[in-house]
Amino acid sequence: MKPIVAIVGRPNVGKSTLINRISGRRVAIVDDMPGVTRDRIYADCEWCGKEFTLIDTGGIDESDDDIARSVKRQAMDAVEIASVVVFVTDIKQGMLAGDGDIAEVLRKSKKPVVLAVNKADAANRDNVYDFYGLGLGEPILISAEHGSGVGDLLDEVCKEFRLAEDGEENAPLKVAVVGKPNVGKSSLVNRLLGYERSIVSDIAGTTRDAIDTPITVGGKDYILIDTAGMRRKRDIEDKSIERYSVMRAIAAIKRADVVLIVMDASQPIAEQDEKIAGLVHESGKPSVVVLNKWDAVEKSTNTLKEKTDDLKEHLAFMSYFTSVSVSALTGQRVEKILQTAEYVWQNASRRISTGLLNELIGQAVAMTEPTARKGRKAKILYVSQPSVCPPLFVFKVNDAKLIHFSYERYLENSLRRAFDFTGTPITLKFIGREEK
Repeated sequence: MKPIVAIVGRPNVGKSTLINRISGRRVAIVDDMPGVTRDRIYADCEWCGKEFTLIDTGGIDESDDDIARSVKRQAMDAVEIASVVVFVTDIKQGMLAGDGDIAEVLRKSKKPVVLAVNKADAANRDNVYDFYGLGLGEPILISAEHGSGVGDLLDEVCKEFRLAEDGEENAPLKVAVVGKPNVGKSSLVNRLLGYERSIVSDIAGTTRDAIDTPITVGGKDYILIDTAGMRRKRDIEDKSIERYSVMRAIAAIKRADVVLIVMDASQPIAEQDEKIAGLVHESGKPSVVVLNKWDAVEKSTNTLKEKTDDLKEHLAFMSYFTSVSVSALTGQRVEKILQTAEYVWQNASRRISTGLLNELIGQAVAMTEPTARKGRKAKILYVSQPSVCPPLFVFKVNDAKLIHFSYERYLENSLRRAFDFTGTPITLKFIGREEK
């Protein structure tokens, strides 16, 4: 899965400028005033074929007010979930006491740290030698504003990634459990484990941290990630602990292999249920919709069909979804949860041979050709599948601008009819003949 890279440092050292430079777009607000970034900001990036997620954090300073403490806690949360930490310092300001304090915390975290000395285009580079005193290895001189040295920095970051490709096949399946507060996420985890690992209460918000617990079922290893309930943003106070808990839940989705979207079957599907499902969909994760509290639902002949039809209406943007109805209280059908998680993971890992893929798309085009646009018609030259999880299909065409979104949907439906991609999003990318 994508490694996570946390960018930390004192205020106004150029962290946000660096994340904008690496991501190639303005995802963070940049200002000369210290402390502009207070929230963690995420951006998916790529360097030399390696994909990763950057987290920009607020500046860590020595202030002791509520906001400073909150920012520091949030930055440390980012370090905790990160695969690699980039510690940004400022050569113009020189090494300050605050840099030493941050370095001490990073050494204790035991995380790989890459030390970046920023603003090297506008200062005496001899000052870089002071930063060796931080004990974090060789400093890398960069200019986030102009881009110099950023490539060297990313080379070092990518060297630190521990992808463990050789052991990936036998690695435990990471399953995140997400949903609104009080839908029974912790109860489900406890039922799967067979003991009370998470505190269960009728009070919404009992779970605050994302809790990882290993489990073996049927000879297969899993890691269950129980997360905090995600409420609507306007219902969460700016400085509350719950705010950081929700951010941890979002990070859990990013590092999970499969996500269980838990809903309360006894209640109507809410807007927040849709938003959480949309977050999982946009993250490109295979998922299972878990309808919990099925024991509390008044049953009739068509109850399950009616609930499924309701899901189809509310989750039209992820029509590939699959669902299971369970009861954490009674244990009804709980064993099907991990079975279904394994099923959608296999679908997300499915790779189609290039020959078979081109044969299928050739038949689909023969049945329904693209409509002409401005007198020109799109031609699909060939198709390949370069990656999985989620499956990515690259279409080489004469002109990508000629592919209408409705025809893209037709091609996706053709792939889904031919191959089982239940429970997982798939991505179609169109590249013109002259594009690289």
